[in-house]
Amino acid sequence: MTKLLFLPGSLRAASSSRALTRKLVDLVGDRASCETADIGALPHYNADVTDDATVDAFIASVGAADGVVFVTPEYNYSVPGVLKNAIDWASRPAFESVFKGKPCFIVTVSGGATGGIRAQGHLKYILNGMLAVPHADREIVVPFANKKVTDGVFEDADVLAFAGAQLDDFLAGLG
Repeated sequence: MTKLLFLPGSLRAASSSRALTRKLVDLVGDRASCETADIGALPHYNADVTDDATVDAFIASVGAADGVVFVTPEYNYSVPGVLKNAIDWASRPAFESVFKGKPCFIVTVSGGATGGIRAQGHLKYILNGMLAVPHADREIVVPFANKKVTDGVFEDADVLAFAGAQLDDFLAGLG
């Protein structure tokens, strides 16, 4: 069965990116095995640290995944530091990491009108630098995302239909 690893870029339990992640996992249903990584458990990146069990488990989960799904907010016109930290851990050794050739699917959210488009561009740039393979299709950006969450549930049917169709395409390319 296809394995997907979801990486929500926010640590906040009630964040729109986590709510959307849960909905995307639901949309996948039984077509793939889905895991959501806890990137907040990772220590700050330090190349001197070579035997951390949490880091090793995270890298193994990226390596075992057939595809990685990023659902991240935009912080200060870029990706959150906690997400960049996770990526940095899994990006070693350079050009030969578990991200090399790894299909990646990107969704960005923001509380404002741009939907995290700048974070999406930065994330694609980072992934390209690691030789990962960002899914080439229409970009999924979710503006005013906080207003689309009620009681922890993401509720925008149009966004879910659009993102779901793109996710279907991503899954089809993995099989």
